[in-house]
Amino acid sequence: MELKDAVAIVTGSSSGIGASLARQLCARGCHVTVNYSRNEAGAREVAAECLALGSGQVLVQQADVANDEDCRALVAATVDRFGRLDLLVNNAGTTKFCMHQNLAGLSKDDFLNIYAVNLVGPFQMTRAVEPFLRRQPVAHIVNMASIAAITGVGSSIAYAASKGALVTMTLSLARVLGPQIRVNAVCPGFVAGEWLKNGLGEEKYESIRGQYNDIAPLKSTATPETVAQTVVALVAGADWTTGETLIVDGGAHLHTAPLRR
Repeated sequence: MELKDAVAIVTGSSSGIGASLARQLCARGCHVTVNYSRNEAGAREVAAECLALGSGQVLVQQADVANDEDCRALVAATVDRFGRLDLLVNNAGTTKFCMHQNLAGLSKDDFLNIYAVNLVGPFQMTRAVEPFLRRQPVAHIVNMASIAAITGVGSSIAYAASKGALVTMTLSLARVLGPQIRVNAVCPGFVAGEWLKNGLGEEKYESIRGQYNDIAPLKSTATPETVAQTVVALVAGADWTTGETLIVDGGAHLHTAPLRR
């Protein structure tokens, strides 16, 4: 897909991976809707950075993806502003940091809240964008999942389960949204940044980061920028790819494989 003058919605793009992706898309001439749920100041800062980087225009729009009316309004505002839509990145996500051994630490409401944002939100956004993406000869949806979807290890059992369900939904949507729309999932591993540092605490954060650096063949952990680069590459260069799940963890998932000589 040609990114120059294309139009993208990146949910949850006021910080982290979403913010990096918005900047990289704008740098390539893409027009981007920067979405936030609560962090308006962050979203406006990202928008200003995007405008300084490239020729792409930017719309800042509040929406909670767990709310279907918000999803529809987000899409409508984007199409009203730019006249078209080519790309949706379902990046918005949430979790509750809870050790997996602590089963009592997760409630039914925790599961429902996490699923509402991480799974139902992407479905609602996909449903809202479908008629507009179908107007394009080539359109993309990228679901930001997690290595937790593959390993079952993450910030909590509820989070890992929600991302596993998102990968499954990616397969289902890829089947029904072709031929115009490609649907793929990206699964980052440990992503260096404030989100994990705040959730884990600095000591545990540094410990896990060190473990990833030790076991990954590329000897480093992902950053929001490197994950965003992968999404841009997928969208710009893989029009013949749909229903795929791409792991982005420097190869850390390979460390359990037997070594043959």
